[in-house]
Amino acid sequence: MTDHPSSQPMRPVVLCFSGLDPSGGAGLQADIEAILAADAHASIACTALTIQDSQRVYGFETISPMLLEAQAQAVLHDLPVRAFKSGMLGSTDNIDMLSRLLTEYPMLPYVLDPVLVANSGGQLGDPTQLAHAFRRLIPRATLLTPNTVELRTLTQQEDLTTAIDTLFDWGAQAILVKGAHEHEPHRIRHWLYQDKQLISQSIWPRLPAEFHGSGCSLASHIAAHLARGTRLATAVQQSELWLHGCLHRADRPHPDGQRIPRRQPYPHTIN
Repeated sequence: MTDHPSSQPMRPVVLCFSGLDPSGGAGLQADIEAILAADAHASIACTALTIQDSQRVYGFETISPMLLEAQAQAVLHDLPVRAFKSGMLGSTDNIDMLSRLLTEYPMLPYVLDPVLVANSGGQLGDPTQLAHAFRRLIPRATLLTPNTVELRTLTQQEDLTTAIDTLFDWGAQAILVKGAHEHEPHRIRHWLYQDKQLISQSIWPRLPAEFHGSGCSLASHIAAHLARGTRLATAVQQSELWLHGCLHRADRPHPDGQRIPRRQPYPHTIN
């Protein structure tokens, strides 16, 4: 006998604060697909509407903090939220609002992807203002997931060790540093720090392409694992392995342009 569908419990919910990317490569669609792939449910508080394709950002308009908070509260009063994730926030007002909201949920994990610019180089807000405002969110985050460009911009430190120490001085709990922007032609390294200690390093072969939405995907997949109760180090390890597969099978809109991670497996073919 099988259970009636209505008797099935709700999957863990991750509430994401992220912008709409019309191409579907990054932003809220990346969050939804990545969280679904980890067998959790994604709910979205949309932070901004952007004008972009898979290759470039042309413009954006942020959602007001009042509307953003109303979206979040509607979800929080209805669904069993077990984790938070933020990507593009777009304005310092939205960062302030999220900081206040998170004080009401100190026991829930929160993954902070400190988005400042798109992979294509387009700005998603004033990087200097956003970097300063992110200092209010850093102590509330279970995990920060900056790439090395974001890490240096956030801290205004060129040396990576000094930059990491600076984030811990500002109250960071754990940091996953993504090294794809470093000049290592054949490999990419990621470093996971927790409580000011390096606890793991992963090395991946560098694929011959650039990708649109890889950072969003990784952070959201980690958040989904945390929502399911997975330990941080294990969540990071499983999500990095999952992302590498997504990049291997990525869609290619243009021969020489950025690729879109394929976050769902290939469907079975029926002959």
